[in-house]
Amino acid sequence: MQDDISDEQRVHIEKLLTQRLSRVPLQHLLGSTGFRRIDLAVGPGVFIPRPETELVAEAAIRDLREQPIGSRIAVDLCAGSGAIAISLGMEVENSRVHAVEFSADAMPWLNRNTKSHEDALSALGSRVVVIQDDAEHVADEGRPLARLAGQVAVVVSNPPYIPDSMIPREVEVRDHEPKMALYGGEDGMNVVRGVLRTAAILLAPGGLLVIEHADVQGSDAGMRGVPGITKAMIADYEIAALTDIPAGTPVYKDVADRIDLNGLPRFTIARRV
Repeated sequence: MQDDISDEQRVHIEKLLTQRLSRVPLQHLLGSTGFRRIDLAVGPGVFIPRPETELVAEAAIRDLREQPIGSRIAVDLCAGSGAIAISLGMEVENSRVHAVEFSADAMPWLNRNTKSHEDALSALGSRVVVIQDDAEHVADEGRPLARLAGQVAVVVSNPPYIPDSMIPREVEVRDHEPKMALYGGEDGMNVVRGVLRTAAILLAPGGLLVIEHADVQGSDAGMRGVPGITKAMIADYEIAALTDIPAGTPVYKDVADRIDLNGLPRFTIARRV
């Protein structure tokens, strides 16, 4: 077999092997990864989507499909490579998905992946709109999604949720994944809380929130977990001014935790009141 490859190819293969032995992610070496029914370009600067997140996307897809045409509006906060946003558009015909990402390093990948699926999305009557902004404030007055307040059927997010002190052991994650996509502050919940606030503004009454979390941040974590924080969220005067939710009342109802393929708590779903 060695006789069938050129010296240039041999050098390239040896370079790839050396990089993989140094724990550069395989997806970076290949330049792509699969997610549900789509292929995505990935590399340094953007988080590599995980199989567990496919179930997060599935929950959002199922609900968006139930919406009447014209109301199939979704927002993906912390969109990264576009895995969830593009899957929504590809699997729910006649949908409008807004993919929000703040990282300047991730944006080229998000734009590239959205562009590469543009024709397929268009054939389905769907569209993915890319927005570079902070997921925690993108729906505030004067910001890009303020006009969608109270109109969105589904808000989905895979935010950074690792506590700052919990450094991953895996070299591929620790040294090669973007830190902005991993760490969520002292308790890992900084961005999660912001996503809950943004979703409260964007969602129509009864609209669905789907948000991923670590397996230790489920219902058993009580008020330190995402379900507990979601249940306890009360509308402040700012949220009340931007929605029809009275100040001092709960924002979400029907809060439930969902497991991944390994039987571990992986994401929370809730309805806006």
